[in-house]
Amino acid sequence: MTAVVRLGTQGWSYPDWHGVFYPPGAKQEDRLPFYAAVFDTVELDTTFYGPPKPTIARSWARHTPPHFRFAAKLPREITHDALLRDSAAPLTEFVTSLEPLGDKLGPLLVQMPAEFARDAGSERALELFLAGRPAHVRYAVEFRHPSWHAPDVADRLRHHGAAVAWTEWRQLARWPEITADFLYLRWLGDREDIEHYDEVQIDRTPSFDRWQAELEPVLGRVREIYGYFNNHWAGHSPASANEMKRRLGLPAVDPRERWPQGELF
Repeated sequence: MTAVVRLGTQGWSYPDWHGVFYPPGAKQEDRLPFYAAVFDTVELDTTFYGPPKPTIARSWARHTPPHFRFAAKLPREITHDALLRDSAAPLTEFVTSLEPLGDKLGPLLVQMPAEFARDAGSERALELFLAGRPAHVRYAVEFRHPSWHAPDVADRLRHHGAAVAWTEWRQLARWPEITADFLYLRWLGDREDIEHYDEVQIDRTPSFDRWQAELEPVLGRVREIYGYFNNHWAGHSPASANEMKRRLGLPAVDPRERWPQGELF
């Protein structure tokens, strides 16, 4: 293995994790420091709803160790409302809001809605958006319409150094193309299938097997791998992230081993 592999979850602030992942009695301000003692990366879902305040971003940076990385989902204003068009101003605002993270900022996820189908207009919008990427950020693009899964689209992403998000989501076929020096992986589920997040409720062994077989051969072909599990995929995303870490030969931290002995938080 040559790639630096970072696996974590999508978000960290879930009440259902208390007493299972977080120690009983843990306070809200304890969550991120504890999470960062178990995993070395997280995907920010809150940024989908708008840029964080500078005080919030500084707090994220302050409560995580130097090796920690934050991936951030682009605001829906850019991806879902504008469909990437005329987005220079909100993009600048968003990237500026993440500056307090410094070197802890990982890739930005460009999650496009399923209705973003490929045509002449959307192709131009994507090209202009990729060409306008700020020099110090990296993009991972998630296409939820299969019309984008084509060799020339992969070449376009490769030209701009943007990664294809390898995503498991509903019936959408995964598109395991390597178009950058890093991979971005996402494990999503159906909200109707999972009602609580305190335990694994769906056996994902066959899917784990497929992912492991797909990832092991490419570990030497990229510099970094970022991967994030959603609670709706199997029921309890920390357990899923640790299972994939073990399968790839990475050390997995049992969160209960980090629980304080004696006094609680």
